[in-house]
Amino acid sequence: MRTSELDAWVPEWSVQTHHRREARASAAALWAAAGQVRLDETRRLGRLVRWRIPGTPPDMRFRELLSTYPFVVLDEGEGWSLSGLCGRIWTLGRDYPRLEGAEAFRSWSEPGTVRVLFAHWVEPLEPGRAALVSETRVAPTDRAADLRLRSLWLVVGVFERLIASEPLAVAAERAGAADRG
Repeated sequence: MRTSELDAWVPEWSVQTHHRREARASAAALWAAAGQVRLDETRRLGRLVRWRIPGTPPDMRFRELLSTYPFVVLDEGEGWSLSGLCGRIWTLGRDYPRLEGAEAFRSWSEPGTVRVLFAHWVEPLEPGRAALVSETRVAPTDRAADLRLRSLWLVVGVFERLIASEPLAVAAERAGAADRG
């Protein structure tokens, strides 16, 4: 996946995260393993997701999560996927509108909200190795949303590196073990 492909969805953002995990596995094996990672296999992130989206089952796979309300699949292909959500991510309530598809995400402009793009893909490396990559971009619709997002990020951003990389580590370990076994 190239930056230009992500820019087509969210060309400007206030918060961006990027994680990458290499594995001793083929790109296909790593992508397959990533699709099997469940919320309950990640300590912190799984609990955080279930707290923010009440009613989410602990054994739900991340791939399923990112295609179920409040998320919407924007586009996907072999070895990559893009999902999004919109709303007020800083509230304690579940303040996310139901998006009816990719165009609803692309054109979202409700004042005081953000658009969040979740991109995941694999990159083949030398034979028998691949990298799983995750990038998130958060784009506020206006200045008020930008200020709220930046305030939230002051608190959350410190822990983000510890939390958001958990599913990648599980997938890389699982894919490496599967390729060896």
